[in-house]
Amino acid sequence: MRAVRWHGKKDVRVDTVPDPEIVNPRDAIVRVTSTAICGSDLHLYNGMIPTMQAGDILGHEFMGEIVALGSSVGNLQIGDRVVVPFTIACGQCFFCEKTLTSLCDNSNPADNQDIAEALMGHSPSALFGYSHMLGGYAGGQAEFVRVPFADTGCFKVPAHLSDDQVLFLSDILPTGWMAAENADIERGDTVAVWGAGPVGQFAIRSAFLMGAERIIAIDHRPGRLALAAEAGAETIDFETVDVMAALAETTGGRGPDRCIDAVGMEAHGLAIDNIADRTKQAVGLATDRPHVLRQAIVACRKGGTISMPGVYGGLVDKLPMGAFVNKGLTLKTGQTHVHRYMQPLLARIESGEIKPDVIISHRLPLEDAPGAYDDFLNRQDEFTKVVLQL
Repeated sequence: MRAVRWHGKKDVRVDTVPDPEIVNPRDAIVRVTSTAICGSDLHLYNGMIPTMQAGDILGHEFMGEIVALGSSVGNLQIGDRVVVPFTIACGQCFFCEKTLTSLCDNSNPADNQDIAEALMGHSPSALFGYSHMLGGYAGGQAEFVRVPFADTGCFKVPAHLSDDQVLFLSDILPTGWMAAENADIERGDTVAVWGAGPVGQFAIRSAFLMGAERIIAIDHRPGRLALAAEAGAETIDFETVDVMAALAETTGGRGPDRCIDAVGMEAHGLAIDNIADRTKQAVGLATDRPHVLRQAIVACRKGGTISMPGVYGGLVDKLPMGAFVNKGLTLKTGQTHVHRYMQPLLARIESGEIKPDVIISHRLPLEDAPGAYDDFLNRQDEFTKVVLQL
């Protein structure tokens, strides 16, 4: 089969590799029909995530048709059309029973858990196509993919909805929804969202559905800001406007009630702290640029909540913990518990309340993946979201 493989920093190729096989009774093999390049994939492309190995198959947003099943999978059939969550969950452990599926105890193999525990204290769930620290599983930017724990992880979708309408149930739609949910939004709130990429776009739309009165989107890409404005958000271009002053002025000095960091470890900007972070990253002294998190802590109103769906990979410094503590802020974060949200979000898609395909800018064949990665990184104003179709 053909698959998109990581060969090093900014080196992604489409190679011919062996087809996946059933190795466990709870496995399924899915023939991929649509897969997407995620902003999180760019962290891999930029060499920011440790424990990647040359030849790893990328991709964690995918869907398709089941073509083979393990003997223990009783709730699926050959031919079922399914979306697969990017977080791999057994469905039976302590955390899965609490619907905290991104914290599954059993999906990350023992040897890889050792790596994760050394860096994080405990291992979260495994992820598709996202480093050996997080499972080492082949991802879905391929013609076929093996799905472990398929009886838990394959979510059937109806035939009357297109791939474009349901593909993002795999990751970014539930991630944006959980980001808004974690912000503890109350009716009438003002919410500031840093990052108007795909997750930020869905966080904006979710926050409005949860009762936010005003949403302020912060980015520097005109196309992304325009898409946020179409959803009803006010916008700030951080390259031309002082973000902190603007947020203070527009909220009467109080600050936003809720702040969402949908940027994560590779924040942009020419602020002094971010320049220092970039320098340390370049020489291997840091893994993350938490400029947005710093801004959110200082900007958020007293007693407010910060939600952080943006990916962070290691250690951060210069966080204004005095502000965080003395303002009585709450921080909520975590990889998305995708399984929890798929059914209710599917219902909202079917009702027309959520239209996920509005963020798609390009539909390309799998063979165009290397160029698409480069464009998604360097032409983000045009390349809002890339779907690879097979």
